[in-house]
Amino acid sequence: MRTAWNPRTLAAGAAAVTVLLWASAFVAIRSAGDAYSPGALALGRLAAGALALGVIWAVRREGLPPRTAWRGILLSGLLWFGFYMVVLNWGEQQVDAGTAALVVNVGPLLIALLGARLLGEPMPPRLVAGMAVSFAGAVTVGLSMSGSGGSSVLGVLLCLLAAVAYAFGVVAQKPALGRASPLQVTTFGCLIGAVACLPFAGQLVREAARAPLPATLDMIYLGVFPTALAFTTWAYALSRTTAGRMGATTYAVPAVVVLMSWLVLGEVPGALTLAGGVLCLAGVAVSRSGARGRSGRAAAREPRPEKVG
Repeated sequence: MRTAWNPRTLAAGAAAVTVLLWASAFVAIRSAGDAYSPGALALGRLAAGALALGVIWAVRREGLPPRTAWRGILLSGLLWFGFYMVVLNWGEQQVDAGTAALVVNVGPLLIALLGARLLGEPMPPRLVAGMAVSFAGAVTVGLSMSGSGGSSVLGVLLCLLAAVAYAFGVVAQKPALGRASPLQVTTFGCLIGAVACLPFAGQLVREAARAPLPATLDMIYLGVFPTALAFTTWAYALSRTTAGRMGATTYAVPAVVVLMSWLVLGEVPGALTLAGGVLCLAGVAVSRSGARGRSGRAAAREPRPEKVG
């Protein structure tokens, strides 16, 4: 039993849950975004996520995070939970899905660079090679899914801003996970993001009054599953590996989105899209194949929270 459920296996499972739920978010955002503006959608999603996380946090009686963790929680809450979600929602209204996915996938590269620069994380050759392969796959998927004339300079810049906020948010979150549990970090990060989005409360109330029920249910789904659950499993996995390696794992998201669109929406991908998805998965496999190497030992030396989120 110890072999089947060792920390490495649990972390890999948590990362897989994160990838699946974040991929499903693209389908839900497409539906909810027709009825809700970017800020209102972000606030509704974060409010639902904070409520779900708050109930679990109260039941588990984990208490407040230690003072030393609050800087990372505050930064990740503002940058990743708040700013990232609003800007990404806005950007996806200006560009097609393929272009958005392509630009936002700069994020994992930035995470690896910032992790090496600010956290002193190693960048083993397998990680660099795997990220290069995955990025090539993301470019292939993005180009194959991009529509003609559907992009704008503003939209590309917004998606790029989202990628930068995502990268800095992850790097800020990593040290906090050495001092607080994944549930604490995620719960209060989500709450901070929701508070930061309160200026959109009026829009949310007005739009919720006339939005169709499926769009509102999609927004709630985004808050409970891709936010509350997936961000917690992400934090759990991140607390047990490097930021760069976790960032590389998210390159599996475009491949899963292609598969979900095929199975759920009946959107049959072309040969180029399938090839890009395969490259994304191959790159993730390469980047994680050195998990027992120096990066894994570096992560093992960090203090780990006793509780699991």
